[in-house]
Order: sequence, then C-alpha cells, then structure tokens
Amino acid sequence: MNPTAVVSSRSYTYTYTYNPSLSFHTSPPQSPLTTFTFRLPFQPSLNTPLINPIHKSHTRFSKVCAAERDRYYGLAESPAKALRRVLELPGLHQGPACFDALSAKLVERAGFQYCFTSGFSISAARLGLPDTGFISYGEMVDQGQQITQAVSIPVIGDGDTGYGNAMNVKRTVKGYIRAGFAGIILEDQVSPKACGHTQGRKVVSREEAVMRIKAAIDARKESGSDIVIVARTDSRQAVSLDESLWRSRAFADVGADVLFIDALASKDEMKAFCEISPLVPKMANMLEGGGKTPILNPLELEDLGYKLVAYPLSLIGVSIRAMQDSLTAIKGGRIPPPGSMPSFEEIKEILGFNTYYEEEKRYATSTNQPSSQRVSSSRYSIQQRGQDYTEQRGQSPQVPIVEVITPDVYNNYGADGSRDPFSGIWSRTLRIKITGRDGFEKLDVRIPAGFLEGITNIVPALGGVNIKELLDDAADEVGGKLLLDFSDTIGDRIQVFLE
Repeated sequence: MNPTAVVSSRSYTYTYTYNPSLSFHTSPPQSPLTTFTFRLPFQPSLNTPLINPIHKSHTRFSKVCAAERDRYYGLAESPAKALRRVLELPGLHQGPACFDALSAKLVERAGFQYCFTSGFSISAARLGLPDTGFISYGEMVDQGQQITQAVSIPVIGDGDTGYGNAMNVKRTVKGYIRAGFAGIILEDQVSPKACGHTQGRKVVSREEAVMRIKAAIDARKESGSDIVIVARTDSRQAVSLDESLWRSRAFADVGADVLFIDALASKDEMKAFCEISPLVPKMANMLEGGGKTPILNPLELEDLGYKLVAYPLSLIGVSIRAMQDSLTAIKGGRIPPPGSMPSFEEIKEILGFNTYYEEEKRYATSTNQPSSQRVSSSRYSIQQRGQDYTEQRGQSPQVPIVEVITPDVYNNYGADGSRDPFSGIWSRTLRIKITGRDGFEKLDVRIPAGFLEGITNIVPALGGVNIKELLDDAADEVGGKLLLDFSDTIGDRIQVFLE
C-alpha cells in the first residue's frame, strides 16, 4: 500500500490501494476492493511524517493503519483500545490535562494523541473551589462525558479515590466507562483527598489501597470493557519512598495497566520508580509552576523509562492569567489588544461554526436560508483595510487599521446628504492610540470621525469627553490634529487624533 496525503480543514486523509496478496486478520469483503480512505483524528502538517515525536519510528504509522483497517471492516475501536495502542508505541507520549469540552478540543486540534482530565482544574473551572474533595463523583462524570463527546482522541479521567470504599470504586469505574473514558486514574488517599503536591495528605492502608485497584479491575471485567487502570499512590509524601515503591509493585501484581507515584522529589527517585515492574508503563506528572517533582523535558523522562506524562496545570493556569489580563484591560477603559486573543473568525472555526454552516446547507428549504447567509446580511459591517491604505497613511504594515461603519450613526450626522455643517466630518478620520505604561502599543484604531457614539464602545475611558465639541473646533482644519492626550487610571496613555 502506498499512501497519498491530502489535508483538509478538519482531519488528515490517507488513501490506500488494496493489494490482494496482503494477509489481513479478517477476511476482505466479497466484492473486489480497490481503494479505501480513512480520516485520522488528528492534524499533522504536510511536512510532519507520521512518526513518534521522540522516537522516529514507523511503528506508529503501521498501527494507525491497522486500526483504521479494522474500522473499515466493521471492527469499531473503543477509546480504551485507542489508548492501549498509544501505550504500545515506542517513546514517551505527552498528555495535557483539560478541564472542559473546549480545552479538550484545543488539545486534539494541537495534535496530541490523548489527554487527561484534571480534578484540580475541573474543581477550579466548574466550582471555583480548591481540589480538596469538594467536587463529587456525579459532577466529575458529567464533566467527563461533555469532554469525551467533544473529541475523538482517548481521554484518561481523574477518578480521585474512587469516591468511597471498594464498592464505590466499582461504581466509579463503570460510570467512567459509560461516560466514554479510555482510562481512569485511581489513588490511595483518604477522603477527603487533597492535591498531590499540597500539604496534609494521608493514605489508606496497604490492604485497602490494593483492594481499590482489584475492585476496579473486577468492574472492568464485569462491564466487558478494556478501560485502562492507572494506579496512583500518594504515599511518597504521606509515608516514604519505599512505601510508594512497595505499593506500586502490589498494584502491578493485581493487574494495574499503568503505575503512577505522585510528588516524587528527585530525578533519582523517578529512576528508582521506573525500574520496578519494568513491563508495566509508568506515568509522570510535571506539575507546572512549583511542584515537588523536578520538571524534566520529554527526552529526559523517556530516558528514565516513563511512557506517559501529564501536564496538569498548563491550560487552566494560562486561562486564569489571560482572563486576569483581559479584565484589567477592560477595567482600565480599553478592550484586550488584538494580539492577546484569536480573531472572531478563528474562534468560530475552533467551535465549528463553519462546519455547521456547510452541513446546514444540506437541509435548507425554499423558506429558509443558511445561518451563514443571514449573518452576512447584517445591517452592520466591519471592514479591515488592506496594506495599501496603511502605506498611504504612512503607517507600519504591522499596525491593524480597522474601519467601522454603522448606518444608524452615519444618518444621525447628516450623511444622507443634508446641509448639516457637521456632515463634512465624515470625510475625516479619528485615530485612537493606546500606549501602555511599559511603552508597548496596545491599540491603534481608525474610525470615521462621525462615529461618535461608537468610540466609547472601543475605549470606555473616553465616555466623559465631549468629542463632538472637539471635532467642531477642528472640523475646518487641514491636516492632522491631536485632540486628546491623557493617561487613564492604570497609567496607559490614550491619544485621539483627527486626520
């Protein structure tokens, strides 16, 4: 089979020619098959071969082909099977931790093969509370189902302590299977649990810890599932390194699929962990921003013997900081600068608006029209000027120049051809520039000078300024004029020019 590749906006497409001499595990269809096409649930670039990012091996490519061939012949691949396929591939596999459907979609779009859910982040995003046992089994299952339904990559769910004794663990595992998880992490902390890198952690006895894992495996068998059981112990910080190693061996002996000791304190401890039960994959936790475990790069983790690595706080952490910065900007009388957020078109693409519009056309009738057409017929329009206009104004091509035209405001000021003396101001342009106190430019926008009522929508700090009076005084002046130059409450410099 010789692959040919075509990139679409949603997936990566491979087409293969069937060779009757090849031996398949299942019989091919009765009718002759010449070609079949499948789509992979990730988006590599044209220049990126389908190989493991750490080990440049074609094993991953062949396994993906085998899995897609099974799908073609009617053998659907479960999320757990997809995750086990990842575990069989050589090298280390990175898994960012998501906390809702949107963050999971972004992980998938970034090209990762799987992801985790983070109880820490879900508790923060859903409840606004610390990861100290507040969030319940029902809330975690509900959030997990929203996540697994949003993506096609396998998801490993944070199962905390299993929410009770061994019988509760069985219920938790079965619930996570129904929610679509490919794997589940179960830990040996007492209830209420605590984040693995915070103070006050305690663990249950050895016997109870092992019984939790045994109950999870029994629940898997009873469900006819193949969900991956990740056995976690927090005994390194609660008791000792030796205790955590003992428990990990015991978890492997009863059938855990992946082993995980949280909050190991050194590279030597991480190496000692990877040397026990060598046939069972190991998981690392790179807690960003100051946890107890040293932050190692993927190559270092692979050299130690790890198979999976989680990044639990990256997405929730940068989200918190970005929201804080945006709120500071809004409170200071401005909107977040364009470079700090995706464009509206990018947001629509991420959320699937364009795909929705295309599919909606299939069901359009003579009495309705696709939403995309309705949107384009809006009374309001926003147009971004090109580079030619920018160069005519003598500005740097990198500066975004935005023209906003609002018909209602246009008519309010004599744009309909009346003799109102102020109507001539529409031939002039207002330039609004904001420079941060750090010297960096935060906003540079141009609008028709008659668009007075819209100015405060862009810069609320101008709400108390009589711009019309300033324009009346400068309406007949030729060339540019600085109308305003002041600093707002947070020290940013705001300038308004009439051009």
